[in-house]
Amino acid sequence: MFSRLRADIKATFDRDPAARSVLEVLFCYPGLHAISLHRLAHWLWRHHLYFLARFLSHLSRFLTGIEIHPGAQIGPGFFIDHGMGVVIGETAEIGENVTMYHGVTLGGTSWKKEKRHPTIGNNVVIGAGAKILGPIKIGDGSRVGSGSVVLKDVPPNSVVVGIPGRVTYREGKRIEEMIGLDPHDLPDPVLQAIHCILDRMQDLEKRIEEVREQYKSVPIG
Repeated sequence: MFSRLRADIKATFDRDPAARSVLEVLFCYPGLHAISLHRLAHWLWRHHLYFLARFLSHLSRFLTGIEIHPGAQIGPGFFIDHGMGVVIGETAEIGENVTMYHGVTLGGTSWKKEKRHPTIGNNVVIGAGAKILGPIKIGDGSRVGSGSVVLKDVPPNSVVVGIPGRVTYREGKRIEEMIGLDPHDLPDPVLQAIHCILDRMQDLEKRIEEVREQYKSVPIG
């Protein structure tokens, strides 16, 4: 547990330039408080001390504004920046070195007692207000844009944005889709219509010329 606490403190220094001292991080970072209390609550949960685990989780929510179910599995190096309004469900799984901003929800879409929350890979960044719902997977190294609503699996090393979330970059290359493109990349419908008219006019002129040639070859009288 202490090794993970050290990893979480290191993650705070690595990813927040405002962090100035260990003392400041220990006493003034609610994200660190929430994850530290969660690790203790998760230990209680795994040892079937369910009421104590839920009570500690509830206390953590009251103190930090961050709600993490004690059943959620979270790897080392987890960093929650600001944190207010974060909700992480019971069957959520979070890998190593994940960064999460305020207002994020890892939620479920089913009431069945089964895997119903997302699995987040290693080195993932989830922007403020993003909602990731259902037993889907976010691949290693991916980025989820602020305010996105993600309902489908995301491949590794991808960028997903929008409502519903769509992959716009994969392995550093842009995914050419009509939805999610930059407005400057969208086709101009007026220009397309003009091109169609010009193509049609050229076709008609060609046919008229062919008819003229046929009439020239017809003998008169």
